[in-house]
Amino acid sequence: MNSLLIIALAILFLIVHIANGWLFKFAEITPHISLIYLPAFLRLAHVLILGPRNGTLATLLGGVLLMSTFDDNSIVGLLNLGCSAFGPVVALVVFKTYTRRNFDLTSLKDLGALTLTYAVANAVLHHLVWSVIDKSQLAEPVQVLWMILGDIFGALIGAYAMKFGIRHFRLRQIAKDLGD
Repeated sequence: MNSLLIIALAILFLIVHIANGWLFKFAEITPHISLIYLPAFLRLAHVLILGPRNGTLATLLGGVLLMSTFDDNSIVGLLNLGCSAFGPVVALVVFKTYTRRNFDLTSLKDLGALTLTYAVANAVLHHLVWSVIDKSQLAEPVQVLWMILGDIFGALIGAYAMKFGIRHFRLRQIAKDLGD
């Protein structure tokens, strides 16, 4: 069952990434930065739903599928994928360390705090890699802020949609079980 869910979420990541590029082309800053990036939420959701290990695996698999559609099998592409997959885990560890408790999927406060933490962690990880490995990815100094904002907007849209879905479909107990 877990394997099927990992594969399904990986495919969903691929689909949402491609759809995001079509829907929000107007918000693209660089090929790797958009002011609205909905897959940012999926990266978080993978970790929250499947746990850090399987959630990271789902994002990695989705990223590999994405790389194969764009012929981006370079070292930089793999490092970008690593940053994307491990950013949510870094954010979750920071959240749990700072709050000294587990994350509550039904709490807007927790979703907001984790989203902000994730957006910063993801942008910092990517920009560190780009600074060391491929400076051509660095178009201008302010792009780290654009990446943070794009991840925040995309993740918040997804988080609030998830919160609505949990309440609307009365999935509160399932969400609480997943958060523990």
